[in-house]
Amino acid sequence: MGAIYILWLRELKRYVRSRVQIVVSLAQPCLYLLAFGAGFTPVFKQAGLGSYIQFIAPGIIGMTVLFSSVFNGIAMLWDRQFGFLKETLVAPVSRLEIMIGRTLGGATVAMIQGTIVMLICLLFGFRPHSWTALPFAFVFVFLVAMLFSALGTAVGSVLKDMQGFQLVMNFLVMPIYFLSGALYPLKNLGKAMTVVTHLDPLSYGVDGLRGALIQQWQFSPATDAAVLIAVACGLLGLGAYLFSKIEV
Repeated sequence: MGAIYILWLRELKRYVRSRVQIVVSLAQPCLYLLAFGAGFTPVFKQAGLGSYIQFIAPGIIGMTVLFSSVFNGIAMLWDRQFGFLKETLVAPVSRLEIMIGRTLGGATVAMIQGTIVMLICLLFGFRPHSWTALPFAFVFVFLVAMLFSALGTAVGSVLKDMQGFQLVMNFLVMPIYFLSGALYPLKNLGKAMTVVTHLDPLSYGVDGLRGALIQQWQFSPATDAAVLIAVACGLLGLGAYLFSKIEV
């Protein structure tokens, strides 16, 4: 447990020290809120669906957690390049503990960024249905962060260069985000799109956030939580296996 705590704390320190990362990571959510939120609100209102800021804010929070947690895998490539990963792997600690510590650290950083973006959404005019629902919303933030942090660790375990990671992440992350319903409702889609969006695990995370914050559910709270927990456990197992195969 000591190794897990040390690695978790290390990821937090790395994030706090990287002021540039904090600022840059907030630029994209602000752009989406400004461009999409302000731009599509009139169209959304004409369709009788209310404020688009209210609808898109949970999706932007989900996007922030997704990107932050998945790109945690990049840190592993940096550690491998500069030798820190080798020093960690030869330490008298099980690789499972190392993987769990890194995953928890990446998930915690993603939750911090998600919290910051939620505050920014409030500045743009977003208001939750009930302030007492915020703890419930953060349950889904945590599940999404763990799921995609495990995915980032798994992918980072099998790649050895930054370019390969960027290509794989762009191939995975962008479709996951755009097919999650973060930017549009999942109702009344075609059969093919319905199947694809239902296979996207982020759809359940965004739906959980949106349901908790503004009481708009596509699925049910139990379904969202069950799918996220199941996929997160599967990716944690896969990530642990791939991490154990890393050669020193």
